[in-house]
Amino acid sequence: MATPLAATGTDEQTTTAVPSNANVLLAMVVAVFFLFGGVTNLNDILVPKLKGLFQLNYAQAMMVQFAFFTSYAIFSIPAGNLVARIGYFRAIVVIAFLGALFVLGGGITLLQVAVNPLITSLGKPESAHSRLTFAQFFNSVGVFLMIRFGAQIILGASAKTDPATLSGAALDQFRVSETSVVSHAYVGIAVVLVLVALVFWLQRKAIPTHAAEKVNFIESLGLLRQPRLAFGVACIFLYVGAEVGIASIMINYLEQKSVLGIDAKAAGLLLANYWLGALIGRFCGGFLLRLTAPGKVLMAFALVAATLVLTSFSTGGSLAAYSLIAVGLANSIMFPTIFSLAVEGLGDRAPQGSGLLCTAIVGGAFIPWLVGAVADAAGLRMGLIVPVICYVVIASFGWFARKPAGGEGAAAAEVVFE
Repeated sequence: MATPLAATGTDEQTTTAVPSNANVLLAMVVAVFFLFGGVTNLNDILVPKLKGLFQLNYAQAMMVQFAFFTSYAIFSIPAGNLVARIGYFRAIVVIAFLGALFVLGGGITLLQVAVNPLITSLGKPESAHSRLTFAQFFNSVGVFLMIRFGAQIILGASAKTDPATLSGAALDQFRVSETSVVSHAYVGIAVVLVLVALVFWLQRKAIPTHAAEKVNFIESLGLLRQPRLAFGVACIFLYVGAEVGIASIMINYLEQKSVLGIDAKAAGLLLANYWLGALIGRFCGGFLLRLTAPGKVLMAFALVAATLVLTSFSTGGSLAAYSLIAVGLANSIMFPTIFSLAVEGLGDRAPQGSGLLCTAIVGGAFIPWLVGAVADAAGLRMGLIVPVICYVVIASFGWFARKPAGGEGAAAAEVVFE
């Protein structure tokens, strides 16, 4: 392969072949995907937990997602510049210690910026889309297991107590007890993050680092003049918002008598199946993307997602429930495919492009809040219209990017994605 990371201005300025330990590096990066997938989506359990515990409306409860995902807007572009200067592996080490332990959202943001372009560089260019999708498969494994863990530990503890029936000292005591359950769960996650950081520290010299040119904020924003990247940034915003928005209302939605009428713990366990669908879809999608143009696959999956949400919106009972859960399967290949399509042709500016794309993950702050606001104003079912609109726009990007980036950009893309 031809200087894969030289094109990104990061870790391999002089290397002309795949590192001899590429498989080890791949395994380590996959482990990071597993971790940040689980940690990020544990918020889906916190939303209904805090909504019930403090009697919040939907928009207020969505501030959990807003607080977490706004970190992507703050950290992503600086993270892209950091990765360009010190390299993928060293950035992951810095992130794990200084980011994830102290500012969880910022830490996960920086991990996203570092590992997404890195995973595309550890192989041949023609398989970049499927390789990133396969790595995201392990992200989904982490999400699935963490959601089940959260449903059992965070929601299960209070399944038999309705805070609305308590008042005064009894309510205060209940809230203290329940919030301690949440804090203990996150302490356990922090311990795991420390151990992973130590592993990356020991492997910090796996890829040589050379100094890179400084890139300022304005120069990074200048990349948005490229229509393919700009459209991709918008679609990452919409996709993450739609995915998180659906997951955030899922438990409350399934609890409704017009849907399944089950309790929070049972709904939380079904929410895990939403992410299980993404897990299965990413595993199968990795192979599908080797056979069909990624843009066309993205368009098809986005249209299926929109159809499933509309089905849930217009029906009731089990059909409404399971059609919405099945959206997870349709979501599966969207993030990695949008990401890899958007950065095609960026060459040595891939880290800055990655930073812009990860900034767009802030959609997970705004779109769920919008879903909540619509649900408060017109009912939870009406909130589903918001992700439908998001998926229609994403489908149009799939059609727009159905052909590889042309000209010199295509040649640059080959260097980045090998």
